[in-house]
Amino acid sequence: MHLIDELESPIIFGHRGASKFAPENTLAAFDLALASGAPAIELDTMLTRDGVPVVIHDRTVDRTTDGKGRVDDLTLKQVQSLDAGSRFSAKFHGEKIPTLEQVFERYRSKLLINVELKNYHAPFDALPVVVVELVRQMKNQNSLIFSSFNPVNLTRIKRVLPEAQVALLVENSFGGRVLASRVFSSISPHFIHPQTSYISPEYLSREHAHGRRVNTWTVNDMQDACKFREWGIDGLIGDDPGGLQVILQESH
Repeated sequence: MHLIDELESPIIFGHRGASKFAPENTLAAFDLALASGAPAIELDTMLTRDGVPVVIHDRTVDRTTDGKGRVDDLTLKQVQSLDAGSRFSAKFHGEKIPTLEQVFERYRSKLLINVELKNYHAPFDALPVVVVELVRQMKNQNSLIFSSFNPVNLTRIKRVLPEAQVALLVENSFGGRVLASRVFSSISPHFIHPQTSYISPEYLSREHAHGRRVNTWTVNDMQDACKFREWGIDGLIGDDPGGLQVILQESH
């Protein structure tokens, strides 16, 4: 059985970990999400120059570390030499950009992990294949969801790992609305991850009627969280997973 089927809805995902309180996409942020009681985390991954999947949101390291340059121009050694914590807070000085393997190993059997395939700069690179090879080695496919704004990524994942759970990410744009239509539902028939602006009782009823679960992003307004829960949302992806857990328990 897949871990997602064992969790009570709505599932709270720490968006890049507990990124409100710790540097995003670091072990510190994921540890904090776990400690807060969140059952799931969301993270981003792309390949270094030497083909290793690392956990980072931006194509460059400039915003979140003390370094500069594109991830795909840097080797793993160069990426992991950077300080990914101090820009957030001095108390996180020395925090590193983790590899996807390190995250899988650390949270094995502890968290549901949503892996966003972030190779939008190189949509036909080896990322989906490399990630699937890692998953096969670690035998942890039952605790993962793969998501992407690029439907090709999800198709490639399913081709090499048919049992994988995949979710199409959609933003509120013309292209996003096209991807969110029934025309593309076969790409991710069981899950969809829309921006919060999509969410309404009618939207959720429509998706549920087609057997699709809806996990929405990014939910940092607690009133929205309660409203979405009342409407029947399946998952909430937010920067403060502990806060979401508390507010939903209190208002239940």
